[in-house]
Amino acid sequence: MLVLLILHLAAALTAPVLVRRWGRTACAVLAVAPAAVLGWAAAQTGTVRDGGALIETYGWIPRLGLDVALRVGTLSWLMLLVIGGVGALVLVYCARYFPADEANLGRFAGTFVGFAGAMTALVMADSLLLLYVCWELTSVLSYLLIGHNPGKRATRRAAAQALVVTTLGGLAMLVGFIVLGQSAGTYRWSEIVPADLPGGGLRTAAVLLVLAGAIAKSAIFPTSFWLPSAMAAPTPVSAYLHAAAMVKAGVYLVALLAPVLAGAPGWHPVLFGLGAITMLAGGWAALRQVDLKLLLAYGTVSQLGLLVVLLGTGSRAAALAGLVMVLAHALFKSALFLVAGVVDHATGTRDIQRLSGLGRRMPLLATSAVLAAASMAGVPPLLGFVGKEAAVHALLPRPAVLVAVLAGAALTAAYSARFVWGAFGTRPGRPATPVHRPGPVLLAPPAVLAGAGLLLGALAGPLDGQLAAYPDRFPGTPYHLALWPGWTPALGLSVLALVVGGALFALRARLAPVLDRLRAPVPGSTVYARATQLLDRFALEVTGATQRGSLPQYLGTILTVLVVLAGTVLLVGRPWPATVRAWDGPAQALVVAVLVVAALLAVRARRRITAMVLTGVTGYGTSLLFILYGAPDLALTQFLVETVTIVVFVLVLRRLPATFSARPLRRSRCLRRGIGVGVGLVMSGLAVAAAAGRSAVSISADFAELAVHSGHGRNVVNVTLVDIRAWDTMGEISVLVVVATGVASLIFVRPTRTRRPGRRDLPRPHGRREPVWLRGGSTLVNRRRSIVFEVVTRLTFHVIVLFSFFLLFSGHNAPGGGFAGGLVAGLALAVRYLAGGRHELDEAAPLDAGVLLGAGLVVSVGTGLAALFAGGAALRSTLFDAHLPLVGDVHLVTSLFFDIGVYLIVVGLVLDILRSLGAEVDRQIETGGGPERALATRTEGER
Repeated sequence: MLVLLILHLAAALTAPVLVRRWGRTACAVLAVAPAAVLGWAAAQTGTVRDGGALIETYGWIPRLGLDVALRVGTLSWLMLLVIGGVGALVLVYCARYFPADEANLGRFAGTFVGFAGAMTALVMADSLLLLYVCWELTSVLSYLLIGHNPGKRATRRAAAQALVVTTLGGLAMLVGFIVLGQSAGTYRWSEIVPADLPGGGLRTAAVLLVLAGAIAKSAIFPTSFWLPSAMAAPTPVSAYLHAAAMVKAGVYLVALLAPVLAGAPGWHPVLFGLGAITMLAGGWAALRQVDLKLLLAYGTVSQLGLLVVLLGTGSRAAALAGLVMVLAHALFKSALFLVAGVVDHATGTRDIQRLSGLGRRMPLLATSAVLAAASMAGVPPLLGFVGKEAAVHALLPRPAVLVAVLAGAALTAAYSARFVWGAFGTRPGRPATPVHRPGPVLLAPPAVLAGAGLLLGALAGPLDGQLAAYPDRFPGTPYHLALWPGWTPALGLSVLALVVGGALFALRARLAPVLDRLRAPVPGSTVYARATQLLDRFALEVTGATQRGSLPQYLGTILTVLVVLAGTVLLVGRPWPATVRAWDGPAQALVVAVLVVAALLAVRARRRITAMVLTGVTGYGTSLLFILYGAPDLALTQFLVETVTIVVFVLVLRRLPATFSARPLRRSRCLRRGIGVGVGLVMSGLAVAAAAGRSAVSISADFAELAVHSGHGRNVVNVTLVDIRAWDTMGEISVLVVVATGVASLIFVRPTRTRRPGRRDLPRPHGRREPVWLRGGSTLVNRRRSIVFEVVTRLTFHVIVLFSFFLLFSGHNAPGGGFAGGLVAGLALAVRYLAGGRHELDEAAPLDAGVLLGAGLVVSVGTGLAALFAGGAALRSTLFDAHLPLVGDVHLVTSLFFDIGVYLIVVGLVLDILRSLGAEVDRQIETGGGPERALATRTEGER
């Protein structure tokens, strides 16, 4: 079964290439994928007839209970026949339906095959979570198929409408699935029994949420409006998605859950009530349509209502009737949609008011249409008649539902006749419609589908035995399918429905005023449009009221909410311990006092540079606290991060005024200080409460032992980063790469092809002059140069770089690591830049920052992949011991290479910041003008 899904994926991926090479004929080649599903399902006929099921399970996310669990029983088998058979014929049909120069045909073909694969996986899924994944895949792919022609506004609107409605229903369904799965202890539906499910209101809520998804997908009232709108899609899409596949997903879900949930509260009222309304409203609306596709669309809505009524009844006869009608509807409705497409292709119109005489000119197509429409109306000896007889018999014990179904059957007969007459009838006094005769490729698929309805009607007996395994799961008196059921009440009622339907068609001219007046007071599409407009307006008003462009306002709102909510919880719940130890020694108290004073002075500072220095004092004080608590590795990292942050601040402050503005006013400043104090108190309280509320042993208690035995290192912090929690580090360094790219894209406004100044652009000394300590220093104006600074930089740069290497290689067993080493190397580059300017930075690091970032990510990811290729877990460390001459014993841990990747990424990030906020800003100051130049001049003067 998994092979079938892989086949669809491969076909979908190669479809654009095949279409580009073979043109539209490639669609017929791609039909191999759904045809393989049809052939495989046909080969399993014997297993399904005997009540067996085919099962395959593949592990995916075990901790979430999410496996690729596939199971095919009678219901899934029937759906696979429909999905595969109709899908293959529609793809063959596409090979001549679309013009040879159709735009985006390759994308359409790939999406179509992908949708067929998603539907196949949906009906095979035994896991409710896997079913949901496939459910949403069909919604997204149907959106792309409906919107095949994005140049038309109606197409875009219809695609978005279908996506929004079905996706919202799917989200509600997911919540219901989670409730059912958590209550039962498994998401495997084949393993869930009614006793495992919750009772009372929780069960009712879960049932209603699941039904919300089914109703939205199958266009049941009140979501019926999206299906007629989706007729803006190409006819092959309508024939497959809206007749045989997508809209059947909701019906399939009802049938899948009915054996377990049919007796749950809310099940019958929702399905009977909404199904009956949908059936009658859709049938009545179909009688008013003059567009062949819209007529069929409203007819589809009506019959979907009938299907959910039958499959939701929960009796054996109704379940059997529902399966037959699912098959019959897929055959006759897809055939009629294809017929409508051929008519449109041959005449250029689908308007029945403009068509005349096509029956004589296209007899084969007319015969196919008559057979399919007769099956839809329930005329013997077609499969639709067999299903309608079974449906009427099953609903005899429910008179109210039966009356609604008979009324729906009469309407079905009426619009079936309207379709045939409108498409192929001859109007008196009207000339025959000009016809471009279609080829056999267009005529064959609807003929095959209509002929299948006739053949299966004659094979009602064998079909009954083939489908019996599913109805046997329901209580009730057995009912057997037959082409001639005998003189039964069901037969009489069926004949009555046909007679009434014929009368409605015969009296269509007299009933036209009634049809025009008797309609919904407000169409569903109008309600949807008004609802989305109100939502857009509400979003606009909320955005306008909250997004004022003031960063202090945003931050103040967030922090105020934190203080109010978290502070209230702390005051009411009182989760802190009875006694709190403020400090372990006077040194800690002294450092905290310095931190408090620095924070208060930073708030009162008027000059930006002063505030930045005082903020840095708080960071350095925090690193001292780490040292006092015996965490030198954390202290080293905090110290280096704080230093790099100060460098970045200095670079940014060059483009800002030296002092803060006169605002905020005194009252505003007091408010901000109050918020700051409140946040500090609340966060301190949360920290104390979290430490006191621990009820289990911390997971980090085992890290020391794991670091030695699994990570082969004694520095717990570094081993945690590169081994125990390496996946977290992988995510963090990926974020660093993204941040560096974002910073560069915001700052660099020059085209990327512009060459960055390199070594050959620097001035070279001539003759016997004073020694040049830094080549880039000579490019600076005298007031920015410091010979002492240049000399110190020249003497210490390489030592600092070597020290960064030492931290990198020793970090596994001593304070350091790739992150700390990278920061040290980055600071060395910062010193070179500050001493010699932007040209000196290029002299020190002639590589692009992007190269370092990419190389670091490749090295880190490659380390994880290497572990997989070696047969181990991803990012799992391995120790290699070797004795090298003149060196001695060498202990090499593979996580060192991961750390090297981190080192390169950090160096690349700092280099990118220096080039963006430093060198590039320098260039803009030197060559720029206007407001930016004026701001820079003002800043320089104020300093």
